[in-house]
Amino acid sequence: MNCPLRKKRPTRDSDFSAIVVPSMHGSGYLDYSVETHASRTLEVMEEFRRQEMLCDLVLHVTYKDRTVDFKVHKVVLASCSPYFRAMFTSSFKECRASEVTLRDVCPQVVGRLIDFAYTSHITVGEQCVLHVLMAAMRYQMDDVAKACCDFLIKHLEPANVIGIARFAEAIGCTELHQRSREYVNTHFSEVTKEEEFFSLSHCQLLELISQDSLKVLCESEVYKACTDWVSWDMEGRAPYLHALLNAVHIYALPPKFLKNQLQSCPILSKANACKDFLSKIFQDMTLRKLAPAPNRGTQLIYVAGGYRQHSLASMEAYDPRRNVWLKLADMGAACSGLGACALFGLLYTVGGRNLSLQNNTESNALCCYNPMTNQWSQRASLNIPRNRVGVGLVDGCIYAVGGSQGSTHHNTAERWDPESNRWSLVCPMSVARLGAGVAACGGALYVVGGYDGQNRWNTAEKYQPDTNTWHQLAPMSTIRSGLGGFNHLGFLSSVECYCPERNEWMCVTDMPVGRSGMGVAVTMEPCPGSLPEQEEDEDGAT
Repeated sequence: MNCPLRKKRPTRDSDFSAIVVPSMHGSGYLDYSVETHASRTLEVMEEFRRQEMLCDLVLHVTYKDRTVDFKVHKVVLASCSPYFRAMFTSSFKECRASEVTLRDVCPQVVGRLIDFAYTSHITVGEQCVLHVLMAAMRYQMDDVAKACCDFLIKHLEPANVIGIARFAEAIGCTELHQRSREYVNTHFSEVTKEEEFFSLSHCQLLELISQDSLKVLCESEVYKACTDWVSWDMEGRAPYLHALLNAVHIYALPPKFLKNQLQSCPILSKANACKDFLSKIFQDMTLRKLAPAPNRGTQLIYVAGGYRQHSLASMEAYDPRRNVWLKLADMGAACSGLGACALFGLLYTVGGRNLSLQNNTESNALCCYNPMTNQWSQRASLNIPRNRVGVGLVDGCIYAVGGSQGSTHHNTAERWDPESNRWSLVCPMSVARLGAGVAACGGALYVVGGYDGQNRWNTAEKYQPDTNTWHQLAPMSTIRSGLGGFNHLGFLSSVECYCPERNEWMCVTDMPVGRSGMGVAVTMEPCPGSLPEQEEDEDGAT
């Protein structure tokens, strides 16, 4: 091809002065790269391998008395494997050898690794992924190992996760082992129903249930997993039950559940020491009227529904450990003035109303939110619709107290039993109460203040479930409704504290701001910062 700038090569140095170089402004260099160069080079190397050209090494791969030979280029293997790089660039005898033997590894798997070295492509499936991962870890081919790990992590399920975790630990695959352990912690309840779970040794099970990061709705799931594991081989595993129970958070078990286990658990009937151990704890919980300890993991503060120009269906949760708000699944219907409580790791919303320009309907719904699935479901409806209802928990049952329907204010109360999924009316209060404060303490339900449509109250009364009776308590010093924050003069900032032992009210430090219709919660985590300010309304978001 003729080039207009091409000249005949000068024969003398002086001839260079005869060449005229055009004047070029700016840089005198060309920076140029070809993006496909590397892949094209690999393609050529792969072609050389297929045609057995320029190959400088024969790999003899032996497995179960079978040997397969692969002709390869040392430089290609060394470029993607530190194992082969060390073999071919150090003082090992293989450095100058033209033949190398790899033992106890499947030739088909080695063939896939060689293909990857030349093509940067590998395909794995359920049948071969563990074999390929083991070989990739052995020959330090990190990219292949990561691809296998990603595949396995994507396909983790309750039936295989324990086996995969064991395999990952055995071959030193740290990421896969960690992700498998996290999966077990998150899906503990499902994993404990699978056959692999029952193959755990007592030490492995003890290590698993000792983790505070275990995610369960209720500690009863951990207890039942231990007793099921023992039942799998009663004779051989019974001696380990006491050690396992020591790792269970017994004080987090619902007292009613623990009582049922002491009465009817077949394993405890054959393990007197374990039964005595649990009996002492149950007596302590009963005599001291202890509420169940918090479940494992982070405790969240939920904000469900509420009112802002109209009733809301949204729900959020505050995580005190991370100081963040989480957006969760919306409720099935917009609702304000509702009650809420947490029972056995599930959040329940009770009653309320849907208030908007088009609608003003009281609700008798009991809705259940499962934090494991981020989903809502319906439970049995209340006997009576209740707006601005008071809610409390006693002995594993939900109590709905007072509230209103239209212009009718209720003095009635009802109890929901989670085992039967039924509401039953209990003895009514002495007066109707809307927006009353409700709390459980010492196995009794306390109700304070409230509004009956005409009067706001400073009275308080206590419900005893064992006798189905209400008892009058000492009155507060101030009339209070809207969960204790409103009287006939306006919003209150004052706070009173009741002592059950002395039946006395005491004034404590005022809140900085008067408020009504607020919600309160207890968390075992220290709060690292102030909560975002929430708009309040008379309907009282819970």
